[in-house]
Amino acid sequence: MENVSLRDTDTNVLSPVYDLLARQDFEGAIGRMEDALGANFDNVEVTSALKCAKFWQDRFRMLEKYPSEYEKAEYLMGQWNTFPAFTSRMDLPDRCACVFKNLVFHAALALYESLVDATPTAVKDADILLRVGRCYKALGEYDKALRSLDAANQVKKENAEILAELADSYALVNEMQLSKAYFREAFFINPQAVNLERIESAMICRLADKLKSMGLSGPGIPEWIPVYGVLYNVLNVKRELRSIEYGKLRQSIYSLEVEIREAPAKKEILLPRLLTRYFWLIDHYRLTKSAREKIDEVMLKIKELSPAIYEEYTQ
Repeated sequence: MENVSLRDTDTNVLSPVYDLLARQDFEGAIGRMEDALGANFDNVEVTSALKCAKFWQDRFRMLEKYPSEYEKAEYLMGQWNTFPAFTSRMDLPDRCACVFKNLVFHAALALYESLVDATPTAVKDADILLRVGRCYKALGEYDKALRSLDAANQVKKENAEILAELADSYALVNEMQLSKAYFREAFFINPQAVNLERIESAMICRLADKLKSMGLSGPGIPEWIPVYGVLYNVLNVKRELRSIEYGKLRQSIYSLEVEIREAPAKKEILLPRLLTRYFWLIDHYRLTKSAREKIDEVMLKIKELSPAIYEEYTQ
C-alpha cells in the first residue's frame, strides 16, 4: 500500500485527531492514529502525536487520585514541566506541540477557575489568580491574563513572582513601558522568585542568553539580570521612592554590605543584589535632585565593589 501524502495526513488523520484531543478524547484520537499507522501509514507528526497522546492519557487518568481541583491542576502543571524532557527524544512539529499545550493549559485553567468561582470576591486567593493568569498567558489570551494577574497583584502586593508574570504579559502585548517597570520591580524584590523558564519577553530572554554566554549559570543569572538591565539601558523605567521605601532600601544596602564582608562565599549572589540596590539609590537621588555628593558617595562604593561594573556604568 502506498504511503499517505502529507496533505492526506492533514485531512484524514491529524485534523480529526487534534479535534478529539481538544475534547480530551484520548481513546478516539489514539485509535485513529494507530489505525493509520497499522495501514502502512508513515508520518513523523502522527508518530510523535501518538506518543504524546499516550503520555497525556496516562497523566489525565492519574487525576482521579487527587481529591481537589487544586491538586489536580498542580499535578497537570507539574507534568507539563516534565514534558519537554519526554519530547526531546523525538522530532516534535510545532503544530503538534501547540495542540498538547492547549490541551493541558485549558484543562488546568478550568480547574483553577472553578476555585476562583467558588471563592467570595472579597477573599480571592492571589496564588490562584496568578495560576489562572499564567494559564491564559500560555494560551495566548493576554488580555485575560493581564486582568487575572492585575487582580493577583492587588491582593498580594510586592510579590516578585506575580510582578514578573504581569511584566511578561505586558511585553507580549507590546506595552513595553509597563513591562519594564514591572520587571524592574520584580527583579529588585526577589530575583530568585522570577522563573526564567516561564518568561517569554524577548528583552529578558536576550539578557539571560547574554549572561549565559558570559559563563554565568544557575541562580546567578536572575541576580545579574537587573544589573545588566541597567548597563544595557533595558530596565530603564524608573520611579521616585516613597519615604518608607527609601528607608528600607538604605537598611537593605547596609545589611548586604555587612553580609558580603562576613560571608564572601556568597558573593556570587550578594554582589549583583547589592549593585542593584546601589543603582536604585542613585536613581532615587537623581529623581529627587539630591546633592551631587550623595550620588558620588554611592558611585565610589560601586567602584570599590566592582571596578568592571563601574567602568560600564559610567561609560
